[in-house]
Amino acid sequence: MNKIFINAFWTRAALLWSCFFFAACENDPKVIEEWTRNEAMVEEAKKIQVYLSESSRMRAKLTAPYMLRYSSDTVYVEFPRTLHVDFFDSTAQVESRLDSRYGKYFESLNKVYLRDSVIVFNIHGDTLQTQELWWDQNTQRFFTEKPVRIRRAGSLFFGVGMDARQDLSDIHIREITNSLVVMPDSLNAE
Repeated sequence: MNKIFINAFWTRAALLWSCFFFAACENDPKVIEEWTRNEAMVEEAKKIQVYLSESSRMRAKLTAPYMLRYSSDTVYVEFPRTLHVDFFDSTAQVESRLDSRYGKYFESLNKVYLRDSVIVFNIHGDTLQTQELWWDQNTQRFFTEKPVRIRRAGSLFFGVGMDARQDLSDIHIREITNSLVVMPDSLNAE
């Protein structure tokens, strides 16, 4: 009988002690949030010059006054104060240039998102203007679903949606909304 009484006593004591233990272990929500908060690490740089190469050949040179690199779930680099890119051909000569007021490079995708006054032009005078543009480094192509304005060989094209090679040698406008033939100024001929 004593053995049953002692086992029951210790079982009840352990149960009671557990209740006190769990009641005393209340966690402060602010402390838990502080411990589990996911913070992105940010690196900052000024006066940026980046050279992009492929198979030992220089493909592009990027310059920007300011850059932020975020290390979180997705690593990306942001250029919030303009950027300029010179694209080079196989002989290291500039074949086209790009200017934008904002850019965001997604490292895992090898894609750059550009917005706000994006202008691309090549050595032949072809010019692409849009408010939003993507540049895929793997395919070396530009694309957008936004309105575009393209000046090429004496013509001006307006449209929505476009993809093009980065040297602007092959441009496809998905929906042309207007086109104009630009005539040379006859007053300069006199």
